[in-house]
Amino acid sequence: MGPTFDRRRFLSATGLAFGALAASGCHARGHAIVSAEGYGPLVPNPAGLIDLPDGFSYRILSKRGQAMSDGGTVPDAADGMGCFALPGGKLALVRNHELVVTQDSGGATGAAYDRLNGGAPLPGGTTTLILDAATLTVEQQFRSLSGTIRNCSGGVTPWGSWLSCEEDVSPAGGQLGRSHGWVFEVPASATGPVNPVPLKAMGRFNHEAAAVDPASGKVYLTEDREDGLLYRFTPAVPGQLARGGVLEALSLVAGDPLIRPGEWRKARWIPLDNVASPADDLRQRGAALGALRFARGEGIHMGRGELYFTCTSGGAAKLGQVFRLVPGQYSDRLQLFFESTDAGQFNYGDNLTVATDGQLIVCEDQYTAITDNHVRGITVDGLPYPIAKSRIQTEFAGACFSPDGQVLFLNLYSPARTLAITGPWAHLGV
Repeated sequence: MGPTFDRRRFLSATGLAFGALAASGCHARGHAIVSAEGYGPLVPNPAGLIDLPDGFSYRILSKRGQAMSDGGTVPDAADGMGCFALPGGKLALVRNHELVVTQDSGGATGAAYDRLNGGAPLPGGTTTLILDAATLTVEQQFRSLSGTIRNCSGGVTPWGSWLSCEEDVSPAGGQLGRSHGWVFEVPASATGPVNPVPLKAMGRFNHEAAAVDPASGKVYLTEDREDGLLYRFTPAVPGQLARGGVLEALSLVAGDPLIRPGEWRKARWIPLDNVASPADDLRQRGAALGALRFARGEGIHMGRGELYFTCTSGGAAKLGQVFRLVPGQYSDRLQLFFESTDAGQFNYGDNLTVATDGQLIVCEDQYTAITDNHVRGITVDGLPYPIAKSRIQTEFAGACFSPDGQVLFLNLYSPARTLAITGPWAHLGV
């Protein structure tokens, strides 16, 4: 398939059939009938920030403007986030801030990738929260990456670091001393601003999120554009991303371009060259070689030997999709796992994570009057249900579980707040 390939037409038959199944509210899996009601109806909480099902509660761990332990303040635009176990019964939350050059950095100082007119660090980057794992008390907050732009999402690595991705491809010049559009690595063990090294072999494009396959060390990367690609980075040395590697884009093995309901398709990977892409044309060059185009690829997360990723505006109704990719020894397989047909069912899914029972937790990111933003669960059978609803018009982001699966950490984008949600997390649909 060439550069004129229309992915919405390609996916329409599968999406409509799958969406109708999900909208029906039940689906047979073995001998069980699984309800799409999830944890039950959301309980209105007019005095609070979010609505949750009965038995669940949240606490605010951090919020915009709060003093941090390094002398700065918590910046706005809290987006992607990862949770890590640290020695001594501690947890680290490494949190992105999707800030542009005109926004407040919260007083960022120290090592920085780029500086505005050579002076103050650019405001984007990450902050790290150190928590007591038993009480969830915040013991420290500090800047851990500075001098970047629009750090949207990213992903955790098996070796204990966060990959922070720039969703901005501004070239050097004018107020900027360096080019942008890179991935940066932030160890969860960092105690202050890290030395910011752009991982240039992973490509320069409108990065969104990343997920590492622990079996191979390969990194899968999404691109937040209407004609974005799905990328795979094979490092020269697994676990040492700064030592370079090979970047590829996802395509399908030749054959019928239609995916039928429940049908798996073999995927292939197309090698890319000139991945630093000074002309910001990596996706066009990849599509010309036959790579699939995805409508705003966003969150991506590794589950049980398979990856799930969202396309925020994908599908016939342009309300969002979730794809599943299973890496194999000789070839990978791709499936359209879920497609929304109604805004009340699922609307603009963005960041996502996979719970310990295999269910998906997806953050909505829409700013229309159709419905408020939700956190949606999707069962292993592809049935969506609500987990949380925002009482203010901002997006949810950064969903990630504690290592024991008992706490869901979550960001409200702006005004930035980081929440911990506890409750009777059950195993649904398994």
